[in-house]
Amino acid sequence: MTALKILPRFQVVIPKAIRKRLKLKPGQQLQIVELGDRIEFLIMKNIKEARGYLKEMDTAIAREDRI
Repeated sequence: MTALKILPRFQVVIPKAIRKRLKLKPGQQLQIVELGDRIEFLIMKNIKEARGYLKEMDTAIAREDRI
């Protein structure tokens, strides 16, 4: 786990190792989600990059009965 500090203008710096691993680029958009007492950053993908994203999803899972 890596810690970071909130700067005076409420900015945060994503550590270099994480930026490299996730291939983040300047100007790239992230979505922030509040989950109870924590926050998560989600990488927003444009629609062209998202094509085929769920291609290998297993659709043979048990589902709820419909009403």
